[in-house]
This record gives sequence, C-alpha cells and structure tokens, in this order.
Amino acid sequence: MHEKSGSHRKIADLAERQHGVVSADQMTRLGLSKDQIFWEASIGRLHRVHQGVYAVGHRALSRHGKCLAAVLSCGHGSLLSHRSAAWLWGLTTYWPSIVEVTAASPKETRPAIRLHSAQALAPNDRDIFESIPVTAIPRTLLDFAAINPAFLGSVLDKAKRRDLLDLMALDHLLARSRGFRGVARLRDALEIYRVPAFTRSHLERRFLTLVRRADLPRPSMNFFVEGCELDAYWPYERFAVELDTYDYHGDPRAFEADRLRQEDLKLAGIEMTRVTGVRMDREPEAVVARLRRLLAQRRRDLYRSSPR
Repeated sequence: MHEKSGSHRKIADLAERQHGVVSADQMTRLGLSKDQIFWEASIGRLHRVHQGVYAVGHRALSRHGKCLAAVLSCGHGSLLSHRSAAWLWGLTTYWPSIVEVTAASPKETRPAIRLHSAQALAPNDRDIFESIPVTAIPRTLLDFAAINPAFLGSVLDKAKRRDLLDLMALDHLLARSRGFRGVARLRDALEIYRVPAFTRSHLERRFLTLVRRADLPRPSMNFFVEGCELDAYWPYERFAVELDTYDYHGDPRAFEADRLRQEDLKLAGIEMTRVTGVRMDREPEAVVARLRRLLAQRRRDLYRSSPR
C-alpha cells in the first residue's frame, strides 16, 4: 500500500478540515478504490458512520463531525437544516440527537438522520458555516418556525443579539415561500422587530406584540416624563405600564424608590399599572382586556375633567 501513501496523506488532511469525516466519493477522487476503502475499514483505519461516510482514525466524533457526516451521507447538494442548523448557527443551545438534513430528493432514510425534502432551494438558501453545508440563516429560521414554533421567539432574539437577523432577506424569502409551512408564524413573529419603538428587553417586545395583536394604540417605549423613564407610556391618556419580573426589585432601596416614583407620577396626573411577564404568559387575554378598560377609563376621566 506504499504506493497509496500520498492518497492516505491527502485523505488525512481532508478529514482534518472536515471535522474528522470523509465520504467514499471523496476518497475515490483522491485515489482510493472501493476495495481499498473496504480494506482500510476492515483494519480499523476507517470507521463507518453512515452509508458512504467514514470517520478517519477514530470513532469519537464531535457534534460538528456528526453534522457533516450526516450531510455527506445524504448526497450532493444536501444541507444541514432545521433544529440542527439552528444549533450550528448558535441560535439555540439545544442539540438534537437526530441530525436534520434537507436534500433535493431523498431516496431512503438513514439511521440517526431526519431527512427533509426541498425541491427548489435557491442559492440564497444555501451557506457554508464552519466547513459544513447548511441552510442560510433566513431559511433556517423559516424551517425552525415550521417545526418548533414554541421556541421561535427565543431563536429570533438570539439571532438579533448576534446581528444575524436580516429582515430584508427574510422578507424576500417569505415572499417566494407562500404556502410553505411556517411562513405565517415567522411573519407574525418578526413584527416585533419592525416597530420603530426602542425596546430594551424581550419582556417589552412581548408586551408590544400583545398590544399590536389587540389593536390597541401603540405606546411610546422607555419614555421620559416628569423626570421618570416609563416602560410603556400613552401620552394622550397620561397612562403608563411598568413591566416587572419577580427579581426586578431585589434591592430594598430600589423597591422603596420605585414606590416613591409611582407617587410622584400620580401627583403629576399620570396613572400607572404593572404587568408581569408571568401574567403575560399565563393570561395574555386577561392582560389585554384589563389594559383596554384602563385606557378607556383614562380617556373618560380626562374628558370629564377637561374644561368645557
């Protein structure tokens, strides 16, 4: 086998660039015959991961190696996708035990691989990240919306924080994906990132989503009035909402200062109520209904007190 030492070196170099895995097709192009590949596997130099894909030198693969092995096994043009793609892009820490791959025309299942079919992936839907062919960020988000909507908000937030949320690219994808599962979910979820109001937290964005869906007037966010910064404020109604979590007032001095601030606002003619993230999760309809009544009551009170 000495005459093949050059091929072995090339295969080892390729495996090093590919997270420890190579395909049979790649080894053939580098000079090994099918019989030689079989021999290398029989003596333990190659370890079969999937049909037509081998780990070189050892069986212990990283998660990246498992991802690439699955993609290579599914044929030319295949891409890591869905939850696996979201993990690779760093949009979720959840590692799916079954690697998800999208192929143009999957012919058969593979152990430990969940195959998805996509006949018309555009060039913009494809990318390579960390040497692994993967669905581009917009397509990854659309696929994720189709299968895991409960965690779509957190994935979008992480994409936003990592500066990976390209609304223009997403709009183009949504426009050419009408009828595709997940389009409506993703479009709705993206609305909170289009509002011009400045928001500092996921809690505030969730509140704005509730307001928008209830067709209530949109408040100003993080608005300064009477020397106080208010989470949400309706200037016409002189009405404010503070968004709280249970650990928000952990400092006793901050707790007392917050009560004093509420009194200052009341003296200035500004009414305020509080809404917690737990209430928004548990009873969003009740939160919206009470908010609607409070705003209407403020309008009636201001109308009655205004000079005729």
